[in-house]
Amino acid sequence: MLKCRATWQKLAPLARSFTPWGRKPNVSKFKDPCGGVPIAQMSSNIPGRSSENMIYYLLVGGTFVGSGIYVYRHLQEDKARFNERMALVLKPVNEKPFTDSSIYDKSPVAKTEVSPVVEEQGPKPPEESAGAVTEELQKVSTEEAFKEHAEITTSSSEPISVEKNEQPEGAQEATVVQARPEIPPHAPYLLIGGGTASFAAARSIRARDPGARVLIVSEEAVLPYMRPPLSKELWFSDDPNVKETLRFKQWNGKERSIYFQPLSFYVSPQDLPYVENGGVAVLNDRKVVHMDARGNKVRLDDGSEISYEKCLIATGGTPRNLPSIERAGEEVKKRTTLFRKIEDFKSLETISRDVKSVTIIGGGFLGSELACALGRRAQETSLEVNQIFPERGNMGKILPEYLSNWTTEKVKKEGVNVMPDSVVKSVNYENGRLSIKLKDGRMVKTDHIVAAVGLEPNVELAKSGGLEVDSDFGGFRVNSELQARSNIWVAGDAACFYDIKLGRRRVEHHDHAVVSGRLAGENMTGASKPYWHQSMFWSDLGPYVGYEAIGIVDSSLPTVGVFAKATAKDTPKAATEESGTGIRSESETEATASGVGISTKAVSTLNTPQQGDDYGKGVIFYLRDKVIVGVILWNVFNRMPIARKIIKDGEEHADLNEVAKLFNIHDD
Repeated sequence: MLKCRATWQKLAPLARSFTPWGRKPNVSKFKDPCGGVPIAQMSSNIPGRSSENMIYYLLVGGTFVGSGIYVYRHLQEDKARFNERMALVLKPVNEKPFTDSSIYDKSPVAKTEVSPVVEEQGPKPPEESAGAVTEELQKVSTEEAFKEHAEITTSSSEPISVEKNEQPEGAQEATVVQARPEIPPHAPYLLIGGGTASFAAARSIRARDPGARVLIVSEEAVLPYMRPPLSKELWFSDDPNVKETLRFKQWNGKERSIYFQPLSFYVSPQDLPYVENGGVAVLNDRKVVHMDARGNKVRLDDGSEISYEKCLIATGGTPRNLPSIERAGEEVKKRTTLFRKIEDFKSLETISRDVKSVTIIGGGFLGSELACALGRRAQETSLEVNQIFPERGNMGKILPEYLSNWTTEKVKKEGVNVMPDSVVKSVNYENGRLSIKLKDGRMVKTDHIVAAVGLEPNVELAKSGGLEVDSDFGGFRVNSELQARSNIWVAGDAACFYDIKLGRRRVEHHDHAVVSGRLAGENMTGASKPYWHQSMFWSDLGPYVGYEAIGIVDSSLPTVGVFAKATAKDTPKAATEESGTGIRSESETEATASGVGISTKAVSTLNTPQQGDDYGKGVIFYLRDKVIVGVILWNVFNRMPIARKIIKDGEEHADLNEVAKLFNIHDD
């Protein structure tokens, strides 16, 4: 209004000069020739009818119209600014300015009643009378702003009354809560599977792309964890609450958790799209049931969809079951454990304390490890532990026959009733117990069965995703860079990859999951590296007998072994004390054998193993076309880089004596 008043003060003199009653008499420029006073020339026309007066009226009228337009526009602008400022006052702290677009249509918001604060007005000063219209408009705008804001921030359809000069006690500011979806609709890096391979890939992605947003979709209800302790160290724990803590002591006495990282390492899936520096989120209890490789999106079991830019499939595998158990009925299935997950460990640990007999079917890595673990418990309790398998000895598909038989004797000494050359024909539930009938007619009575007969890779997404499954080895068929499609990679147990030295393979071991997951993560960030690394695997039959292996170890291949007498340092326990970790692959390096010297105590001839020998420690070479394709280090530790280099070189060795000397197994 001050602007309007100033404008009028400037225009008023001009208006007065143009009006007939405001003008001075028109004095002629010429004087009277007689020397009299100047003659005044006054208009004798009727006011308003001369063209001169009409121009004056038009100027004055235009001035008033322009002033009115000017005032109206400023009032409208003042009203808009006032509404914006009121919205800012009502806006919650640290929120964006209030707009309709800042509210999710489906977000539930608490009902909030808002009343404006209106101060009592005293008598108006005379000079404010000209702004009465503006003040009234401001009051109306105030009420409208409060009403509109209250209607937006309430979930009720009832109108909210706003009265002047009233404010309820304890009135709170209205808040606008932006609901974040539980499942993010988009993830730049989507990892399907919550196991070791996915975790290794996530760490690798974040290492190369620190701002990456990585989403892991896991069927399990827990964070990523390591599986080897489930059949090893956890069974030897003295902690009665090991099922809850899932912490264990390694052979070297150090304690650690089964989980790779604590909860604080991860971000929640809801916050993943909004975290400034990205992070790794785990979406638990969800399964990907459909993959649209062309549309770059997946569908979950609850119907939700997630789009991605790059995707890793690390779905692992499902434990196989015996057909005889599948046909046996629900009572038998309820008393059978397919050992794979944390829940399986917890269940079997409880069962082994409550029943009188447990029978393990399978003589491979998992079956033999569980047999030794339960056998150790059987020495302290009255538990009976049986182990049934069709091979002639423990790990008969991997170890040479002489070493398999020696291992079987070791397992028996742990308190296990080992039954080799045994094939299960049928299983029945009778009188509260399970009856296992073998093909040779023998009958085994037991309370619980643990089936450890291999793993079936999870390839359900192959059909919907248009991905190839290898017909020989199973699993998703990928190239040497672990790619199934241009933006889809596969790692871990489910990957059937091309080994540039050993050909196409599929590996089911912890170290392979770590290495392949790490490589896939690097390639997802543009590394384009082939799978050069030869992953290793290991198995411990308790704290005093263990081995590490690499390459193709198949008992059907020709083997050559050299052994020596073991010392106190040649045990898994001593190896972990030296390396500082029970997961021996974690201490692996890319070192080569170039810096390893040959011991002066090394023998020049290879031993021919004989039945009954004490195989304290040694090296076994697996040959294919006179080329070493696999190596087992029996109670020999920290020599895996040498074995890896031998396989990587892929040379034909005429004399394996010199190769054996590289491992220095005759050192004290």
